[in-house]
Amino acid sequence: MKTITIKDEFIKLGQAMKLAGMVDAGVEAKFVIQDGEVSVNGEVCTQRGKKLYDGDQFSYHGDTTVVKASE
Repeated sequence: MKTITIKDEFIKLGQAMKLAGMVDAGVEAKFVIQDGEVSVNGEVCTQRGKKLYDGDQFSYHGDTTVVKASE
């Protein structure tokens, strides 16, 4: 399981997927999210602008990443 660290209170799902290296571009994230291929905290999410906070997890193609707030 990977971890990404964020400096702000939240990160949007599409941005988080790019940061985690799951997709190469925001447009790619948009399509896989809209197609229901991404889950957030165990539930399918089709909302690209979904805000992820410290402790949230998101998964795509079997890869799971955890969001961690910087200290």
